[in-house]
Amino acid sequence: MNVAAEIRAEALRLGFDAVGFTRAHLPEAARARLDASLAAGHHGDMEWMERRVDQRAQPRALWPEAVSVISLGQNYGPDYDPLASLAQPSRATISCYAQGRDYHDVVKKRLKALGQWMARRFKGEPLKVFVDTAPVMEKPLAQQAGLGWQGKHSNLVSREWGSWLFLGEIYTTLDLPPDAPERDHCGTCRACLDACPTAAFPAPYVLDARRCLSYLTIEHHGPIPEEFRAAMGNRIYGCDDCLAACPWNKFARTAAEMTLHPRGEVAPPLAELAALDDGAFRARFAGSPIKRIGRNRFLRNVAIAIGNSGDATLRPAAQALAHDPDPVLAEAATWALERLPA
Repeated sequence: MNVAAEIRAEALRLGFDAVGFTRAHLPEAARARLDASLAAGHHGDMEWMERRVDQRAQPRALWPEAVSVISLGQNYGPDYDPLASLAQPSRATISCYAQGRDYHDVVKKRLKALGQWMARRFKGEPLKVFVDTAPVMEKPLAQQAGLGWQGKHSNLVSREWGSWLFLGEIYTTLDLPPDAPERDHCGTCRACLDACPTAAFPAPYVLDARRCLSYLTIEHHGPIPEEFRAAMGNRIYGCDDCLAACPWNKFARTAAEMTLHPRGEVAPPLAELAALDDGAFRARFAGSPIKRIGRNRFLRNVAIAIGNSGDATLRPAAQALAHDPDPVLAEAATWALERLPA
């Protein structure tokens, strides 16, 4: 077996679902798209995207010794309809990626295992592993490595796995033969664009995060702008609408990694979530990506979902939250009370 084949075989043995190789270089077009997005303010409050932009745009600016990039995908395909809970307004809709264990932990553990194997097998060849926490343009690299293509919703789409791949990378000094890039298979389809509840795509392949419910419910710290609150419905953490709408999901498969499966009720009652204090929130979401946004931001989202529910039995929950010391949460709950039937 050649070096690339050995690495691919070991990655698959460790549980990765997709493996590809590319040069540690991105074309100028990738930098141009990044610059245009930042100039338009599409990143919203995510100031970290502005920092280390040179390193984000070019792998060797982050690590000059890098010769090749190994792009790795972990399937998290759900075994249920991720949009079914939208028809249950008194329950919560939570993005399927956040239903199980935090993917940062799952993917990084597997990346480190592969990196340790490579360090033993190819002595003297340094490497670095990344999973969504460093200035790395994961999706363009994954497309170059043949794992999929960036669809019109800007996320990666795979002919084999549909919309449901977590990504991680290994930068290495090994000179690995690159795989053929994947070409765009979106054609004239615009299902993902039309599915967006807040019209967050000003053009195909362009996402304005400031209008995106995933950004607003997870990354955004302040009050949710009122123009988007009704469109949130009961989405309290993330939004899967554009991903789930993709026709390529007909080839998707349920995740083999059991820790990525839901570890509790897929659509928990809003009343139950609204009652969480800080300790109960931390205990319930320990090891989950949800824990990272904290109790107050999470319950801000819950309060808005309560306001959209039309369920008068949720008034006591909203009243309790309207007296919360956190002003953003209290304001969201007050808004909810004004919308609920008496």
